[in-house]
Amino acid sequence: MLDANRLRVLVEIAHAGSIAAAAERLSFTPPALSQQLTKLEREVGCRLVERGRTGAVLTGAGRVLLEHGERVLGELREAETAVRAFAGAAPERLSLGAFASAGKVLLPATLAAFGHEHPQVRLSLSDIEPPGGYDLVTSGELDLLLTHRYPSVPLPRAGGLHRERVLVDPLMVVAPTGHPITDRAPSLADLAGEEWICGAPGIHNRISLDTAAADAGVRLGVAYETRDYEVALALIEAGVGVALIPLSILGPARRGGWVSRPLRDAHLAREIYAVHRRRPPDPVPAMVTILRGVAARALEPQGGDG
Repeated sequence: MLDANRLRVLVEIAHAGSIAAAAERLSFTPPALSQQLTKLEREVGCRLVERGRTGAVLTGAGRVLLEHGERVLGELREAETAVRAFAGAAPERLSLGAFASAGKVLLPATLAAFGHEHPQVRLSLSDIEPPGGYDLVTSGELDLLLTHRYPSVPLPRAGGLHRERVLVDPLMVVAPTGHPITDRAPSLADLAGEEWICGAPGIHNRISLDTAAADAGVRLGVAYETRDYEVALALIEAGVGVALIPLSILGPARRGGWVSRPLRDAHLAREIYAVHRRRPPDPVPAMVTILRGVAARALEPQGGDG
């Protein structure tokens, strides 16, 4: 039978990307960690990791074992939590991963309300950009993940996990004050001559924009590449470019210098999801309940348009 501690070594190497980084996370020396990996490879009878100067890459066999190893570690952590709960021990921690704009729009109110109701629980937060983080939930390193999906971008596999959509967040056209979209909702064809602000090729919002433009039969020119919506809004306020920005971002954004309208010919929205294990430990369900309430209010008007 495989040693669970050695499985954890493989999982940590995969998550950290190198033997040195995994050793630091596990409080090992790199040679000691390499020795544990060698023993695991001897147990399974094949190479699991290719070691190189730029890091460690799992082999095909390593990826197969990783998928099982993440589930095993998650089950062990779940078992420990269940026994502690049975013995009357209150939950002490909750680890959360979220992408950047969720951290601004959803998390402040969610974490404040949760902290008021569960002051004994120590919270931790990690920045995780989609589609990452699913493996960390599977292995139990994260209790809850906030992630998103943009139009035309497939959702990752969520085997063994529960994924709940908490918000449908419309993408709005945002332009400088005085732009013609002030008077009417534009089509993508109306905006074909504009300088666009969007993420680089391969970034989720860029995939959505390019796909919508292709579906509409128009070519759009992205002049300014950034995935940061704060940067996009600052450029627009300065009179530079137009962008598609989630409505939830616009609510708390400072007013003045921009105007927003929905697209007339395409109904685009990003979807925000909460992901956790199918049998989440307390107090994850309480956190998700609060998150649902905050998400339900995220699109409410917060003053007039700019």
